[in-house]
Amino acid sequence: MQKVDESKTIKVTNQRYRQQFHISTPGGWLNDPNGLCYFKGYYHVFYQFHPYSAEWGPMHWGHVRSRDLVHWEQLPVALVPGDPEDTGGCFSGSAIVKDGRLYLIYTGHHYFDDGDQDHFWENQNLAYSDDGIHFTKSKHNPIITAPADNTQHFRDPKVWQKDGYYWLILGSQATDGLGRALLYRSTNLILWENQGPIAKAKVADSEGFMWECPDFFRVNDTDILLYSPMGIKAVAHNFLNVSSVCYQAGQLNYEQATFDHGPFWELDRGHNFYAPQTFLTPDKRRILIGWMSSFDDPMPEKADGWAGCLTLPRELHYQKGQLLMTPARELKNLRESQVANEVMTLASSYTFNYDDQQHSEQLITIDLAPASITKWQLESAGKPLLTLVADQASGDITIQQGDLTPRYAKFTGHQLKLHLFIDTSSVEIFINDGETTFTERYYADQPIQTTVSANQALPTQIEAYQLA
Repeated sequence: MQKVDESKTIKVTNQRYRQQFHISTPGGWLNDPNGLCYFKGYYHVFYQFHPYSAEWGPMHWGHVRSRDLVHWEQLPVALVPGDPEDTGGCFSGSAIVKDGRLYLIYTGHHYFDDGDQDHFWENQNLAYSDDGIHFTKSKHNPIITAPADNTQHFRDPKVWQKDGYYWLILGSQATDGLGRALLYRSTNLILWENQGPIAKAKVADSEGFMWECPDFFRVNDTDILLYSPMGIKAVAHNFLNVSSVCYQAGQLNYEQATFDHGPFWELDRGHNFYAPQTFLTPDKRRILIGWMSSFDDPMPEKADGWAGCLTLPRELHYQKGQLLMTPARELKNLRESQVANEVMTLASSYTFNYDDQQHSEQLITIDLAPASITKWQLESAGKPLLTLVADQASGDITIQQGDLTPRYAKFTGHQLKLHLFIDTSSVEIFINDGETTFTERYYADQPIQTTVSANQALPTQIEAYQLA
C-alpha cells in the first residue's frame, strides 16, 4: 500500500480564515466527506484529501475522529492512491462495521495513458482496519466493475445492511447520457450482485447527466435517496449552483429492487453545499455532514496552504413530505458562555455587541406581521458580506453572498426562526426548525459585525452564545 510522502505535504501558513470548530485539513485540499461511521467508541469522518497542495489533486482519504461529534482529532491518512486498484485516486465511498472490523468501500479512479484528464475509468474497492486507524486494501480488489450499459462515470458507493444482506448504492451514468442510482447486493462485502437502477433521470438538463455521491437511508418510516446530480440547468430560483444536492422520498422494495418515489427536491439552498453523506449514531439518529464547496468561486484560503471544510453535523427528520435538517444536539457543547438573551420589540435595527462574533451561535425568533420585511446581515469594515432578507408578503427568503448571484427559498407561517452558526469563514443558517438551510462561506480580514432589522415593530427574542 502506498504511503504519504511527509516531506512534500503542504503546511498552513496563515490562520486568518482557519475554521475553529469545522473539520478541515492540516494543510492541503479537502472535498467530499467519506466513510461516516461509529466504531469502537469514536465517530469517524474521512474526506477527499490532497496533501501536497491546496488544489484538487490525486485523491487520498484524510481522517478525523471524535468522541462527541464536536471536538475532532486528526489521524493518519487512511487511503493513499497509486496501487493497481486506484492508480489515479481513491475517490469517495463509505464505511460499515462487520464482525468487529471497520471496512471502507471506495472508488478507484484510473486515467488512460493519453494525457486526457477527462478520459478515465472507475471501479469499486475494499479496505479494512481493526483499530480504526491503520487500513489494509483487500486482496480481492476490485470488488465491483462497471456494467456494460454504463459510461466511465461509476463512483461513490454507499453501503448499509438490512435483512441479512449488505446493500450498496452507486452513482452512475448510463450509456444514454442520463444519471442514475444502481443498487447492489452482497452477503460478504466481496461478491456483489447488480440489482439494476432504482431511479434514473428522464432529461439530463432537468435531472442530471450524472448522479454523484448517492446515499440511501430510512427516516420516519420513509426511504430517502439523496444524491448530487450534475448538469441541471437553473430554473427561476432553483438549481442555481454549479451542481445541486437533491433527494427523493418513497419506499424501496428490496425483493424487486424497485423504488416507488416522488419528485426530487433541493436539500440546501445556499451557495456552498455539496456531496453530503449520512450515518446512524448509536442512539439511531440520522446525521448528515456535507462539503462546504466553493466550486468555481474563489477560495482565498488557498493562498494560506489549505482549501475547503465540512459542515457541522446535522440531524435529519422527515415530516409532512419534507426532509428537514437541524443542528446536531451535541453542538450545544460548543457553547462557552451566553452573550445575549433579550425579549424586545424590534422597531428598526438590533446590533449584536459581543466581541468575538466570528465564533458564535445566534437564535432569533421574530413574530411577523402582514407585509413585514426582516433582514439579518453580517458585515466587515462597513461592507456587507452576507445578507438574508425574509419578505412575509411573498414568502420569499433571499440570501446575498458578496457579489455572487443571490440564492432563494420559500417560507410559510407567521414566525421566522433563525438559528445561525458563525465560524471564522462560514455561516450555517437553519430556518424554521430546519425547513430551509443556507450553507455559506465568507472571508473577512477585519472583525465582523452582525445585525437584525425589520421595517416595522415586531416582537422578537434573541439569544447568542460564544463558542469555543
